[in-house]
Amino acid sequence: MNFFEKLTQRTTTSNSLLILGLDPNPEMMPQDQHTHQGQESLILALETWLKWVIEQTAELVCAYKPTLGFYEALGSEGLDLLLKVIQVIPDDIPIILDAKHGDINTSTVFAKTIFENWQVDAVTVSPYAGQDHIAPFLVYPDQGVFILCHTSNPGAVILQEYPTDEAPFYLQVIKEAKTWATPEQLFLEIGTTNLEVIKKVRYLAPERLLLMRSIWSKGNDIHEILKVSLNPMGQGVLIPIPQDFLKSKDLKEKVNNLNQDINKYRKSISQNLQNCELWSPNVCLLNSHPHQDLILQLYDIGCLLFGEYVQASGATFSYYIDLRKIISQPQLFHQVLNAYADILKTLNFERIAGIPYGSLPTATGLSLMLHHPMIYPRKEVKAHGTRRLIEGTFQSGEKVVVVDDILITGKSVKEGAEKLTSSGLIVEDIVVFIDHEQGVKDKLKEDGCNAYSVLTISEITETLYEAGRINEQQYKSFFKH
Repeated sequence: MNFFEKLTQRTTTSNSLLILGLDPNPEMMPQDQHTHQGQESLILALETWLKWVIEQTAELVCAYKPTLGFYEALGSEGLDLLLKVIQVIPDDIPIILDAKHGDINTSTVFAKTIFENWQVDAVTVSPYAGQDHIAPFLVYPDQGVFILCHTSNPGAVILQEYPTDEAPFYLQVIKEAKTWATPEQLFLEIGTTNLEVIKKVRYLAPERLLLMRSIWSKGNDIHEILKVSLNPMGQGVLIPIPQDFLKSKDLKEKVNNLNQDINKYRKSISQNLQNCELWSPNVCLLNSHPHQDLILQLYDIGCLLFGEYVQASGATFSYYIDLRKIISQPQLFHQVLNAYADILKTLNFERIAGIPYGSLPTATGLSLMLHHPMIYPRKEVKAHGTRRLIEGTFQSGEKVVVVDDILITGKSVKEGAEKLTSSGLIVEDIVVFIDHEQGVKDKLKEDGCNAYSVLTISEITETLYEAGRINEQQYKSFFKH
């Protein structure tokens, strides 16, 4: 289970978006615990207090976030304390090490230490040195990386707002960071109470998880921050517990009350999604299809059209499918990838092959998500250069699963599979998103290939009709065809 899956599971089981900083800061300890004399006594007092904090909050948080700098300030005893704290945290609660690591020369050894030796689930890093600095952390596919893109420090304004308010540096950081890894591995850290900044970040990165910080300034309204930071599912943001809570003997009660308040607000906005920017199915079916929301979204953004359409083959269908818009809808594209992945996880293969050109974005996404290398057969072999038939590295005898978008005649996927097998690869399985149900699966089976599909055109049509998206005439026209 990777960090994103672990966090998602924990968010669900705890019903919480709250994270807590586990920092050995004596100023945060309750007054009655300030009885230590000397370094050794201080370390013991901090250990006792932090263990108590974990006991009080373990049922109410989705993650813990120890700040490395606080432990380093205590010397070698502090690092020993950090490891003890990590060991006390329940296994099902993710640990985000707040390191703000920014040194490219030590990134490789640091990543190895925290991910392999300390077994933390995620880390915060500074992006200033660029992708070369971040790459050593990203080679651990099951761990998460939070990119610091905005800080609340007033002195940072001159840098992060440069050169203009319309095109500030912190937004450029986000644009660049989004190209470094998938939304399941790379996330954003935002420190601000400025709602306009949060809006800009959320608009630019609707698919990314946001780790908020420095949001508890006096007079600040947490509901307003939630309003502009939550995604349409009422998730996508991690909210820090105020550090002042740690001074209280009623820590558990305060955290519980905060969590209830946040969840109450999340529920209220999910019940009143009238914003046209937030997609809603607006339907409740008694016997809904497992991918009902996915089907309805595809229809609502114009990927599924009903009428009289001439296909590339010259045949006329009562519908038309255009999946190219999906790649411009990050959240929807993510749902599509997950649907593919559910099938691929049941298959045995070494590499993923996409069929040019339509399924290459999908194959790339699945390669990153499932940690399997990708290759693809060229649509045409050029007369110059290497004249390669297959792009990417592979070894003869490896099993390859072929990924395509739509199965109509099966011509393109068969041609692609033949190019792969002619290069010594083994193709036994083909996975597509939509099957037009023209009997192609059976033909592929006769050729020795098992074909799977996320959806069939009949399932799509039935769901759209039951949901009221298409009328009876369109429905009957499809089944006449």
